[in-house]
Amino acid sequence: MNYKSRSSTLKHWLSWVACLLFWVVGIGAIASISVGHTSSAFALDYNKENLVGIDFSGRDLTSSTFTKANLRNSNLSHTNLSGVSLFAANLQNANLEGADLTFATLDTARLNNANLTNANLEGAFAFNALFNGATIDGADFTDVLLREDAHKLLCELATGTNPVTGRKTRDTLYCD
Repeated sequence: MNYKSRSSTLKHWLSWVACLLFWVVGIGAIASISVGHTSSAFALDYNKENLVGIDFSGRDLTSSTFTKANLRNSNLSHTNLSGVSLFAANLQNANLEGADLTFATLDTARLNNANLTNANLEGAFAFNALFNGATIDGADFTDVLLREDAHKLLCELATGTNPVTGRKTRDTLYCD
């Protein structure tokens, strides 16, 4: 192999390594955004992602999508989830304390043992959502569409007043 071909091979190899490093650094930057290390509101697609135990607390995730995402044991406390799609998401044992879930899609979501203390679910669609063992002290369910069995369960659990809306949880659920 002569000098010219060695030089060409070396340049090709170095450019390939530079491209690889650029790609790795770019993926790292995207990963840091995708796990919520930014305070800016981005409409992000987390559909079908495994986000078990991720801390999204205090973030603005307005209009993001979490369809079929696994958010089990995640911290979504005091997070702006207004208009977010959580369709068929696994929110088992998730902390949603003080979360803004206004007009969110929660249909077929699993909220078993979730903490919804002081959450605002006004206008959310949660017809087939599961709430077994959920904590709903001070949660606002104004205009939330629920199945009859879920409604009955939530009325058995309902206590408190939402500190933001000033509405009693039992009143927002139209409990007897």
